[in-house]
Amino acid sequence: MIDARDLAFMDMAYGLAEKALGCACPNPHVGAVVVREGRVVGHGHHERAGTAHAEAVALARAGRLARGATLYVTLEPCVHWGRTPPCLEAVLAAGLVRVVVSAADPNPGVRGRGIRGLRKAGIPVEVGARSERGRPLNEAYAKWIRTRRPFVTLKAALSLDGKMATRTFESAWISGPGTREYMHLVRAENDAVLIGAGTAARDDPRLGVRHPNWPDKKILRVVLDPELRLSPRARLFRDAAGPVLVIAGGRVSARKIRSLSERGAEVLVLGGRTRGFDLELVFAALGERGVTSVLIEGGGTVATSILERKLADKILLSLSPLLIGGREAVAFYAGRGAGRLAESLRLGRLSTVRIGEDVVMEGYV
Repeated sequence: MIDARDLAFMDMAYGLAEKALGCACPNPHVGAVVVREGRVVGHGHHERAGTAHAEAVALARAGRLARGATLYVTLEPCVHWGRTPPCLEAVLAAGLVRVVVSAADPNPGVRGRGIRGLRKAGIPVEVGARSERGRPLNEAYAKWIRTRRPFVTLKAALSLDGKMATRTFESAWISGPGTREYMHLVRAENDAVLIGAGTAARDDPRLGVRHPNWPDKKILRVVLDPELRLSPRARLFRDAAGPVLVIAGGRVSARKIRSLSERGAEVLVLGGRTRGFDLELVFAALGERGVTSVLIEGGGTVATSILERKLADKILLSLSPLLIGGREAVAFYAGRGAGRLAESLRLGRLSTVRIGEDVVMEGYV
């Protein structure tokens, strides 16, 4: 039976799990708390791939005090070897009298096996405490483990009439300073950030994480550049904000590849003899690299391509009290558009927050 104290300790475990947002890929975000006689005697979270899992960290901190205690963990203990031993073995050896699990592992190959292993050993297990917090926390891991494709978030700053920039491509700054700081937090929580060649040429962004909570965050910076127009002098190459991956089409010269490679970029050529490439191939290539989440920050061309191909999982928009107007202004979603309302792309699970004068809206496709 799960009671109010169980929920409070599980909230603590989730708070620990959230500390590793954007750092644990391709593993899930997991937190654990060890409680004995109402007192926390151990806690931990999985910091990054290759390091000890949350249960192992929490039990190591608890030491001998784990015997006779209750373990609270946001995801069931793993049962397979990877770069670290199965957590189930450490949990079984700790002498616990009870385990409270928030959610089963989304991995279809291991789902429920950790819970069954605990019960088979005679340890009482309660499942489901605060499970609603686990779904968004590990939505990227859940998609990647099933499909080997990253979770795609399409983000844009818009005027009230849906424009990303004026007819002269001015877009700095549509959103206010508070919103921009929040979007850097969102960027930090993703494994990669992606833009198109047009945005790279016009804005010359660094695409790093500039947020006080993430002073050392390195993020994979991806540029879709079919013809390799990216300048070797671009600001992307002037700092160590993270590796740079340039994705080119099939018809690019070895000289252009060499000039970017010499600046530290990795150039990945996708497609055959054509200049362009299929965005499905782009996300498949990122997934093969263990990228579980990617934030799309491109212009109207990239945004429209993503939306027309229904490749976004989530859309994050900040709306500012501006009316830009004009047919030549950059629209967020251009293309042919829906002929009937029933054909429109509808978002669900909407949430909104007010930041200064802006309204930030998030919805799932």
